[in-house]
Amino acid sequence: MTSHHHLRSLLADPRVSKDPVQHWPGYAEGRVRLDSVLATWVGVRNMFNAYGDDHRRLRSLVSKAFTPRRVNALQPWIESITDRLVTDLAAGPQDQPVDLREGFCFPVPIEVICALFGVAEEHRPELRRVVDGVFDTAATPEEAAALGEDLYKIMNVFIADKRANPGDDLASALISARDEDGSQLDETELIDTLSLVLSAGHETTVNLLDQAITALLTHPDQLALVRSGERSWDDVIDETMRWQAPVANLPLRYAVEDIQVGDILIRKGDRILAPYAATGRDPERHGADADSFDLTRAVKDHLAFGHGVHYCLGAPLARMEVKTALPALFARFPNMRLAVAADELAPVSSFISNGHAELPVILNPESAG
Repeated sequence: MTSHHHLRSLLADPRVSKDPVQHWPGYAEGRVRLDSVLATWVGVRNMFNAYGDDHRRLRSLVSKAFTPRRVNALQPWIESITDRLVTDLAAGPQDQPVDLREGFCFPVPIEVICALFGVAEEHRPELRRVVDGVFDTAATPEEAAALGEDLYKIMNVFIADKRANPGDDLASALISARDEDGSQLDETELIDTLSLVLSAGHETTVNLLDQAITALLTHPDQLALVRSGERSWDDVIDETMRWQAPVANLPLRYAVEDIQVGDILIRKGDRILAPYAATGRDPERHGADADSFDLTRAVKDHLAFGHGVHYCLGAPLARMEVKTALPALFARFPNMRLAVAADELAPVSSFISNGHAELPVILNPESAG
């Protein structure tokens, strides 16, 4: 179902749950066994897969990290990170391919989310490895099982370290809430909540930066509109989210009861996949040119941050990061271009994450020779 209208309605419908234990009979009764990366998305206990009172309880604990005051306080620091990254890029080769996904799109959000949660530098490489694995839907069942084990090992080490050395960060606050009053958060919920925020908190922003840079470099007329001030960086963010949603498909939701959607009957217990990338291209909502990247379009709303009670808590932070990083990058490297043809950019191996395996660019082609 790729209709913007129908998906928006389902995302806000209280008859749609994300809790497989309550509302996916096959899973709850043990008749369905997940032996792929999908198990990491379905079989966890955090606000992502919670419903009703459990969801409100878990979301309220995490929401403390994303208050407007806390997010706004990060602005100078995000600017500092961005300045350092573009300076590092400028110090390297200007006429040779540079992978911007690795050298720019990834480090901006990972440094921000790790600072919010107090992740020490030495834990970050392993964290990145398991997060990449969580989104790799091409992994074999054996690789997926090993990933799950590694994820819990890494998070247990991280939590033990934070218990021994608490700081002024959300991880310490969540651990304290668990230790002081287990009714707020049990140990599994603690591990799964931290895993969720640390993974979702940077992968989506990496993809948003990646796709926005790609869109502007492959649509120079649209980049010119931004540079002239006719269109804003907010326009770039929203049109990129619509045109290339950072999360293409998000598993899973479940029908609490029979739901009639247009001429389709979704029966109680049926699984629902949210196809954000496809709904962003819905011609009924965005017109016959829905496949085009166009900053001037009148309607550029999207569902890429979700909708309803599961709307992304980190959306304001992601916007701030991208709105800071993009203008700094394009100002420092005004002649930047892709190092390969756009159709040669390989996607990440995932039907969930929507980004490129690499984003090779030439920062300053005029410096060649």
